[in-house]
Amino acid sequence: MSDQRTDDADLIDEYEYVEDDMDEDLRERELLGSDSDADEYGYLDKKADTSSAQARRGRDIQGIPWERLSITREKYRQTRLEQYKNYENIAHSGEGSKKECNITKSGGKYYEFRHNSRSVKSTILHFQLRNLVWATSKHDVYLMSHSSVIHWSSLTCNKSEVLNVSGHVAPTEKHPGSLLEGFSQTQVSTLAVKDNLLVAGGFQGELICKNLYRPGVSFCTRTTYDDNAITNAVEIYATYSGAVHFTASNNDCRIRNFDMGTFQLTKHFQFPWPVNHTSLSPDGKLLVIVGDNPDGIMVDSRDGKVIASLSGHLDFSFASAWHPDGMTFATGNQDKTCRVWDARNLSKSVAVLKGNLGAIRSIRYTTDGRYMAMAEPADFVHVFDAKNGYEEEQEIDFFGEISGISFSPDTESLFVGIWDRTYGSLLEYGRRRNYSYLDSLF
Repeated sequence: MSDQRTDDADLIDEYEYVEDDMDEDLRERELLGSDSDADEYGYLDKKADTSSAQARRGRDIQGIPWERLSITREKYRQTRLEQYKNYENIAHSGEGSKKECNITKSGGKYYEFRHNSRSVKSTILHFQLRNLVWATSKHDVYLMSHSSVIHWSSLTCNKSEVLNVSGHVAPTEKHPGSLLEGFSQTQVSTLAVKDNLLVAGGFQGELICKNLYRPGVSFCTRTTYDDNAITNAVEIYATYSGAVHFTASNNDCRIRNFDMGTFQLTKHFQFPWPVNHTSLSPDGKLLVIVGDNPDGIMVDSRDGKVIASLSGHLDFSFASAWHPDGMTFATGNQDKTCRVWDARNLSKSVAVLKGNLGAIRSIRYTTDGRYMAMAEPADFVHVFDAKNGYEEEQEIDFFGEISGISFSPDTESLFVGIWDRTYGSLLEYGRRRNYSYLDSLF
């Protein structure tokens, strides 16, 4: 992956945002590009939020006052679709992948809009890494907001700071291999939160581990002092024995597995190219590894030996996820596609699902295996009916860069982090059911 950070201006330049038709009009109304502290750091009145009732009455889910602008939402959407530039490491990969894409039926209604919280500012540090939003229940979400990991309760509409890395962070527990001196001003590139455990990965190979139920930080380590050391992804999982581990994928072409009980390194595998994402099969036996190569690989999780190559994508991949059935999995690529694979026959992917604007940078399955969500860099999250062969999809449509997506473990909620200087927020969707009494819980 590109060893490149981004700030507000960098991200806009990277994707060549299309604002010429409406930029002046928006700025005159102080709607976009505001430098106020209230917008930038999320100290917004809850009146700026949008509820499901307001959306049903016609309010834009992001609170954008289209009626006051000189351009309609439909026109701006068309402009974005026509002029948004997808980032590619291999030229024209997005065009080359079109001919293989499945034709899917649109109009699926699996998750319905519940709330948009503009007081929650989700942010991005690296433009290619978008795994910065994690739900641990249908009401509890953890996300990156500038230099802090924030906990948001959609039940109480309150947020709290869980970890601040803007200053000095040092472990309060003693474990072999832990850097007791800690780190200063860590730039967090990726995040994982599961149950009561949090792991943040940094640009210089840093790993910061925290138990959410205990004060302080449990463990700090630097996986590598390589010049190309960015931590690209972290996955937390439980083994069959009940032990909790995590795998860190790194730009130094390696993956490392740690036992979160002892914080000791248990496995360390090296590959020919930078590893951008790794997913472990539900039975713990297989690893899907994707990175700075069009072909991904499947390896034996015990020794790292390559079992098969995954050929079909045309650019570098940054996302992967296993279906809970343990037989199929998906990979997301900068060629604007998500490919679904059957582990029993890897000669060819079984489905090729296309995005609208750009790379597929995040993929999540519901724990019951019914739905799969894939996120583009901006504006679109696609939810597919995995149970029925990915033939139908729901398209969630908004404006802004996507910092991450996460289903709640009980599948009832879907959260989407949106990065934007004015309209940055956390979108919440609820699973549609054939009965309505659950509405009383929200």
